[in-house]
Amino acid sequence: MDLSADFWNDKYKNNKTGWDLGEVSPPLKAYFDQLENKNLKILIPGGGNSYEAEYLFNNGFKNVFVVDVSKIALANIKKRVPSFPASQLIHANFFDLKESFDLVIEQTFFCAINPELRAKYAAKMHSILKEKGKLVGLLFEAKLNEDHPPFGGNKEEYLTYFSPYFNNVKMESCYNSYHNRQGMELFIRLKK
Repeated sequence: MDLSADFWNDKYKNNKTGWDLGEVSPPLKAYFDQLENKNLKILIPGGGNSYEAEYLFNNGFKNVFVVDVSKIALANIKKRVPSFPASQLIHANFFDLKESFDLVIEQTFFCAINPELRAKYAAKMHSILKEKGKLVGLLFEAKLNEDHPPFGGNKEEYLTYFSPYFNNVKMESCYNSYHNRQGMELFIRLKK
């Protein structure tokens, strides 16, 4: 299964981005709106066009980072938000990151990686979060594709990945999902 940078660049180049809402996800917007500490160091992995990064940045969160293997996706952010610091748009593989963060936002990245990497994802999240750091976001709770992204799953499966690393794991059915994702998402909050 090819999930290389070329695969993702082709998706953006050919506008085959069905996962892209074109706006900040409503559950994440609601979460962001209650955050008070604008100095949090925030990461959005596999951020794509990252309307979440744009929303946060435009609302005073200046320590927001996006990592993606697609140069096109990162260029799209810079085009929409010219004042977004280029140094905070990281062209790299998430698993190669060395920095640490207060908050990591999950929005369609987990469902886009090869499912064989899910345990590695949980371990990497634990390693890049600062003490008391949080992983917050959305995971699909639905059977989706098996041979290409997005890959689905369920709460029971996800707990097997995260429970070894996080002792404070909350996963709840999302009540305010985007209309075409109603009943298909879990809102997650995991604290290191």
